[in-house]
Amino acid sequence: KSVLGEDVSPELKKAIKTQLAPWAERLVHMTDELIRIPGTDIHIGIDPILGLLLPGAGDVITGAGSISLLFLALKERIPTVAIGRMVANIAIDTFGGAVPILGDAFDIYWRANRKNLEIIEKYRDDPKAEPSSVDKLLVYGGVALVLLGIAIPLVLGMIFGLSLGALFTS
Repeated sequence: KSVLGEDVSPELKKAIKTQLAPWAERLVHMTDELIRIPGTDIHIGIDPILGLLLPGAGDVITGAGSISLLFLALKERIPTVAIGRMVANIAIDTFGGAVPILGDAFDIYWRANRKNLEIIEKYRDDPKAEPSSVDKLLVYGGVALVLLGIAIPLVLGMIFGLSLGALFTS
């Protein structure tokens, strides 16, 4: 027996079945486009804001979003080449965003989560595509990049913090 009931039209059933995970659009909006800068068409999400206020926090939030979008890509059977592009977007975001202060400005313009959601939407309806071992390897490689993106700012902060401490105690 259908959860939707028998009185639901076939068109509605098809629309519900083909809808991309609703959380994905909300997540991308929150991390990449939450606030419009007045007088411009530029939107910023919480990633660069938190990155500026709490270094590393923006990377953690964006990293979680990036990981979830990679797993969504696997679920939606996105082709390997598209998953490779998603991983490249994460790598660019990880290393561009790791630079103190400049990385936060970079995060305003490089929206890896938005780019990756668009890739999923573009390729998701390929019924022949099955996640291959290469797809899974790319996803896990992307997860590793995200984790590096979290670790790099923390390590740089520790090194920078230790260097400042050494300057003040000499």
